[in-house]
Amino acid sequence: MKERIYFLLLFPALVSLACTQAQQPARHHTASAPAVYKNIGDISLPAGYKRVPAAPGTFGAWLRQVPLKTDKTVYLYNGEPKRNQTAQFAVLDIPVGKKDLQQCADAVMRLYAEYQFANARYGQIAFSATDGAVMEYSSWMRGYRFSEKNNRLVKQQSGTPCNGHNCLDQYLQNVFAWAGTLSLSKDLKTVADTKDIAPGNVFIKGGSPGHAVIVADVAVNAATGDKIFLLAQSYMPAQDIHILLNPNRPDDAAPWYSADIDKYLYTPEWTFTKDQLKKFPERLPQR
Repeated sequence: MKERIYFLLLFPALVSLACTQAQQPARHHTASAPAVYKNIGDISLPAGYKRVPAAPGTFGAWLRQVPLKTDKTVYLYNGEPKRNQTAQFAVLDIPVGKKDLQQCADAVMRLYAEYQFANARYGQIAFSATDGAVMEYSSWMRGYRFSEKNNRLVKQQSGTPCNGHNCLDQYLQNVFAWAGTLSLSKDLKTVADTKDIAPGNVFIKGGSPGHAVIVADVAVNAATGDKIFLLAQSYMPAQDIHILLNPNRPDDAAPWYSADIDKYLYTPEWTFTKDQLKKFPERLPQR
């Protein structure tokens, strides 16, 4: 469970906002190791499919450039291997941190924030806390910090102004302590039809239990128009972000999921409904 601030009277449910972990037996991947891919955009496609266009500077284009580790083992924040090693196809080369904070919704926020940071769009990095307070990175850069006062999250100029990636990381550690699946689900907008799925969309179930996975890439069959997509997640405890296997696909399409979803989306460690697909708005919440 995250190191949340347990004394808040206003947020009694805060400790349960992270993705809820089902008890998993110790398991290890037994299938043959997949080819080594340099980044998400290198992951091979089933025959007849091609990646959907992603204009330079978009979230989808950035996600395709996220590097992958050569080691597909998922490690926890404390350096120990995750017990269940059967869920992942590949592991993103994104730091997990040294605290049990970067869990499911946090991984989604991490990727979105890293994308905006890479494009120097600092004003677009903002997330809501559970009580609705908005935590803006632009304020953090100016020395404002977010803390509890009278059972509310408030912004006070109590820190040192900063910039650079270490500044972003400190900001995100604070966000992860105050935000979760419930708050992120409220920040996002519903995608009405899964056939309109796009890179950077999020399947999310807010609350407790709750979970979130991000759509890492999308491809389309030129002949049929059918779409398939990749999913990435973190989980509990905080762990490496990883590309999920699809337990219902043959080996040559192991990580790809069909956008033609009847009702449920089955992933190795969570089941979503098709109406839980959301996307980031053009403008994140502002105070």
